[in-house]
Amino acid sequence: MSRTSRTPHAPYPVPHEATARRLEWAFLPPNLRAYVERRCGSPVVEAISQTSGFTPGFASVLVCEDGSRHFVKAASVKAQRLFAESYREEARKLGALPADVPAPRLLWHLDDDWVVLGIEHVEARTPHRPWRDDDLAALLDALEETADLLTPPPAGLELVDAAEDMAPLADGWAAVREARPDLPHLDDAEALARRLDEVVGGDTMVHTDVRSDNVLIDADGRALLCDWNWPVRGCAWFDSFAALIAPRGEGIDVDAVLASRRLLRDVPAESIDIMLAMYAGYFLSQCEQSVPPTSPHLRDHQRWQGEVCWAWLAERRGWS
Repeated sequence: MSRTSRTPHAPYPVPHEATARRLEWAFLPPNLRAYVERRCGSPVVEAISQTSGFTPGFASVLVCEDGSRHFVKAASVKAQRLFAESYREEARKLGALPADVPAPRLLWHLDDDWVVLGIEHVEARTPHRPWRDDDLAALLDALEETADLLTPPPAGLELVDAAEDMAPLADGWAAVREARPDLPHLDDAEALARRLDEVVGGDTMVHTDVRSDNVLIDADGRALLCDWNWPVRGCAWFDSFAALIAPRGEGIDVDAVLASRRLLRDVPAESIDIMLAMYAGYFLSQCEQSVPPTSPHLRDHQRWQGEVCWAWLAERRGWS
């Protein structure tokens, strides 16, 4: 039986599978294409660009002459420095993951003028949108399994503590105050957000970027986690909580989920509110920035997420 009983916040304003403007296979340097084909073991006959997400790096399923499929990501160190660094970090984190973590494996990578990742191709789909109970349950199952396997984090993998990494996010409330003076309880919300260090500490490798375009559902209904760019060391329940934001906005009764999942049911209500205040301030401040040409839907995505978090927080705190 579906737990979807709330009225959705508002329709998600972004086309789920067409949010990124990415490099295409034909525009990669010839020598780089030749290198990738050698690693794939066969000439590429088709490149299916993965247009979800919000970054412009190359990300395609490559179909080879021998029928094999490969998922490859690439970014130029010179022209796309920030994204190349992101892919470099992803290779480092993927390479350290235990084999049992539900995630596609890193098969090979190149770190030269381009950072290139060859990642296991999985026959799978992204979660349905609007979110459905079965997809959310599969994701939360995977996040619980992942938290178990990554507590403590893999030996030798240096990670920033969550409190240190996320402390600047509370500064977004200054921009929110300027852009949205109509919101009530702004001082209260900012004060909550600035208590983030009280709740995010822990000894788990936390993904930190769990959203539908970073999740795959395989043929058996099992969820896999993708895009391990920026994990931190933090609390085991962080990702499970973050996974509820979009489902809440699309009508899932996530309060029932909070009460039923083993990583969430014992989290103090105040800790949930602190996390919501952090997310609301971050998203509502980021959405006021200029729209990047390579990601035309990013600000709409952030605005919707921020409004979902704010409405949820206001409801929980009794703010009118």
